[in-house]
Amino acid sequence: MSHWDIADAVQTSAGQVLAGRSGRGPDLVLAHGWPWSSFSWHRIIPTLAKAYRVHWYDMPGYGRSEKHPKQRTSLDVQGEIFAEMLDHWGLRRPSVIAHDFGGATTLRAHLLHGCDFDRYVLMNVVAMRPWGSEFFDHVGKHVAAFQGLPPHIHKAIVEAYIRGALANGLPEDDVTQLVAPWLTEDGAASFYRQFAQADERYTAEVEPLFASIRCPVKVIWGADDPWIPLARGQALHALIGQERFETLPGVGHLPQLEAPEAVLNALSNVLPGLS
Repeated sequence: MSHWDIADAVQTSAGQVLAGRSGRGPDLVLAHGWPWSSFSWHRIIPTLAKAYRVHWYDMPGYGRSEKHPKQRTSLDVQGEIFAEMLDHWGLRRPSVIAHDFGGATTLRAHLLHGCDFDRYVLMNVVAMRPWGSEFFDHVGKHVAAFQGLPPHIHKAIVEAYIRGALANGLPEDDVTQLVAPWLTEDGAASFYRQFAQADERYTAEVEPLFASIRCPVKVIWGADDPWIPLARGQALHALIGQERFETLPGVGHLPQLEAPEAVLNALSNVLPGLS
């Protein structure tokens, strides 16, 4: 059975990235967000891989990919790395599913770096200002105060932050896997480095370009997202100017783990072969 794994090491301009792929068929790339990793896709990969050759990776500074003190991992860099990964895989026009910061990452790759997509799904994405949660804003203003916290307090913060994105409980093993990359010494430093490098200008640069997306787009939104309200998804949909928008009632910020069957059903009318 096709499943999530991440064993391929790829050297990029932002450090070593770990990646994986599975299945046969047209190419499909998954772009995770913050503070997630490619593990966030593990519940839908088996079904996607029945119809597609699915590619995924942990962004630089995230998951099992390289993390180091002088590393830049802001969204401008992530857009460039997404383009590098498409080149590495030899993909010229894959379909793309993006979540959270993966939205801004892939929008920049498409609108600023010339990456072409066949079909495009944006799910509870960071794409418009203002970003994120109150906690995200607070830490961004006081990064130095959080760096160097005792490990048990840091763990509690990361776990509470992740659970705060959800409208539904997850299996404890899923939570453990999501939290784990941020608990090592380099992971903890990278966790707070993401807040320090966050800058809304990286979405401001692409917001005026949304109507010029060059492929069919569907926007999917967990209606009970505690971080990015449904109204933001509706506004994004209006700026893109295409027809497909679907709300997932009772679902929070992490639909692919909270409600994988609902996500697969929502994907079925935009990705051929899933229906």
